[in-house]
Amino acid sequence: MDYLKNVVPSVLIKERGSNLVVINPGSANVRIGFAHQTIPFNIPHCIARHIREPASSNFMMDNSEVTPAQRMERENAYDVIASLLKIPFLDEEATGNSISHKIGQDDDHNPLFSRRTETTFAWTDVMEKEPKISTVSGSDFSSDQTETTDTSNCISYKFREFICGDEAINISSSKPYCLCHPIRRGHLNVSQHYSMHQVLHDIFVIWDWILNEKLRLPLADRNKYSVVLVIPETFDSREIKELLSIVLQDLRFSSAVIHQEGLAAVSGNGLSTACVVNLGAQVTSIICIEDGVALPSTIITLPFGGDDISRCLLWIQETNQSWPNINTKPLHRPIDLFMLNKLKESYCQIREGEFVAMASIYSYDEDMPVEFHKSRLSALNVPPMGLFFPKLLAPEVYPPPSNSWFHDFEDMTDDTWRSENSDNMYLGSNSGTTMWDGYPIFPTRNKWMDKVGLAEAITSSILSAGRIDLQRKLFCSIQLIGGAALTSGIVATTEERVLHAIPPNEAIDTVEVLQSRSDPAFVSWKGGAILSMLDFGRECWIYREDWIKSGIHVGRGRKYKDSYYLHALAMSYISS
Repeated sequence: MDYLKNVVPSVLIKERGSNLVVINPGSANVRIGFAHQTIPFNIPHCIARHIREPASSNFMMDNSEVTPAQRMERENAYDVIASLLKIPFLDEEATGNSISHKIGQDDDHNPLFSRRTETTFAWTDVMEKEPKISTVSGSDFSSDQTETTDTSNCISYKFREFICGDEAINISSSKPYCLCHPIRRGHLNVSQHYSMHQVLHDIFVIWDWILNEKLRLPLADRNKYSVVLVIPETFDSREIKELLSIVLQDLRFSSAVIHQEGLAAVSGNGLSTACVVNLGAQVTSIICIEDGVALPSTIITLPFGGDDISRCLLWIQETNQSWPNINTKPLHRPIDLFMLNKLKESYCQIREGEFVAMASIYSYDEDMPVEFHKSRLSALNVPPMGLFFPKLLAPEVYPPPSNSWFHDFEDMTDDTWRSENSDNMYLGSNSGTTMWDGYPIFPTRNKWMDKVGLAEAITSSILSAGRIDLQRKLFCSIQLIGGAALTSGIVATTEERVLHAIPPNEAIDTVEVLQSRSDPAFVSWKGGAILSMLDFGRECWIYREDWIKSGIHVGRGRKYKDSYYLHALAMSYISS
């Protein structure tokens, strides 16, 4: 520890960061990179597999229908937000825009819409060369001929077996591919249509592809490297153990360590105490950290995130008739959701008054050239307010997991992970038999809250921390991370709404959201790298041989005992 007090951060990075790979899996994207990198690779966490038969309702199954009651709730939530932001109500917006939209029947002659062909976008090429070598029998040659092999005209093409990342998003819907998302809404996407075996295999293939293609780290060299797994608070113990098996057994890294996403985010910003609010793509999680220790009783998860804001943006434009007459299906066509996310990131912000903007909207129709339409989008300050008024959002509904999957809960912050029968050999995540079948069941401490807004959830999380002095400190140390944390105006709105949500009988009158010192989208990844470089070689690391032999590593909760020194060095690391 004396060494850590005096070491120069750049020296520490060189000594310990060069052989560490940090993996931060999420529902929409996975962030992977070497610990010494400034930012990680941010790759869509999906894989498209070639199918030889038309897929019946496959892994992408969802239910996007909104009931009349939900539609009424949504419209009422819009009007409440419109009153707060001092903009026209929903029926007033729709009436005003319908008149403008009817100026011309053809969008090409409408001043609000213009259509052009996009030349820069290209659908993913799903074919690859399959050379066929033809040989000619010696009996077909005359005595003065030499036997040769001619491959110049024998090249055929076949469908690529799988495609990962951005290329998977850009595959035309007419191609025989099934897009799979192994993580959905903060959990492994296990269902009756997507088996645990296939989910885990897909995660392995995606991560292996990234390691080979992006990090240039082949399988043969990985035994010289260790992995830092930065895990979302939504994951339960069984899911964490399966990911450890992928890393140590399938990907063949020498050792691994687990850090919680919220705790890593605090370290990434050089803090020791904070209420971390992770605004992810599909879930929002909240956890309080005190002096480098996570408080399990404060964990709250909300079933919505940035993707829901993007789809809400589409609903508002279609309702207000400010969307071009194109077929946009974000739940069924991934490239449409990608476009909506870009529009949200570019134009949506929280502010008072009417807020409109001219934007380019793309239409992706099978293998046809992509067209873009210039359109005047309205009420762009309403969708982000769905975080505080979740009835405005309409999350898609995925098939429930198998009955047994989510019954094996254990808090990952417990001091020990111990099997009742440690002599059992773990056969691997892809073997069909796991050691978790007889694993004891523990109730989860992770609280899921439906239809509860962000401000109320933050307030509930902090108040469950207990002591009044700690509560006051946490209310003044709120940290927003995740992609949606970059939304303009969200800091001031969070402070105002949380202050309003605190019960009047609580002696708290100050709320402050701290400015992030790192990119909110990558701060957890960066924090995991920092913690692991500072904590390298201690008892929290799990070694491949031990994991394969014993299955579960017995570790004590000592890794943050020296958290003050660790966070002081983390601050120095960030400044350098």
